[in-house]
Amino acid sequence: MATPASIRNHPLHPMLVVFPFALWTTAVVFDVVGLVTGNNALRTVAFYNIAAGIVGAVAAAVPGIIDYFSLRGRARRVGTYHAALNIVALLLFTVSWLLRTQWGAGYVGRDSWLPELTAIVGVALIFPSGWLGGSLVYEHGVGVSREPANAAPRTGRRAA
Repeated sequence: MATPASIRNHPLHPMLVVFPFALWTTAVVFDVVGLVTGNNALRTVAFYNIAAGIVGAVAAAVPGIIDYFSLRGRARRVGTYHAALNIVALLLFTVSWLLRTQWGAGYVGRDSWLPELTAIVGVALIFPSGWLGGSLVYEHGVGVSREPANAAPRTGRRAA
């Protein structure tokens, strides 16, 4: 089933989701190592990873929303759960990022673990969400061309 948010039959959403997934997961690793070692530089790196992940998540959400409205039946229900988990994760990471700002640190205190805790919960949500996204592709065929895998590539020329 082709998706509306595609370029030359390549769905955009799966190409973009790798950025927030990798950035947020790495941010949590930096947070944990920074907390264990007391190295605040790692927590600073996590801050910027979270910010970049938020931008990436919003960018990935645009084609995801466009594709969502083309889903029907069970795929639509799976897409709803996938989207809900992603929205909650985005909100948690946004809260985590805001708590790390000067305003947020003044609100919860510089020694609070709340920013890290919200990030950990956010990562815990993107893993099942990724599983559901994979289900949309591999079980429901969203964004998958039904051409056989051994079909000759189209080059625009006729074979001699």
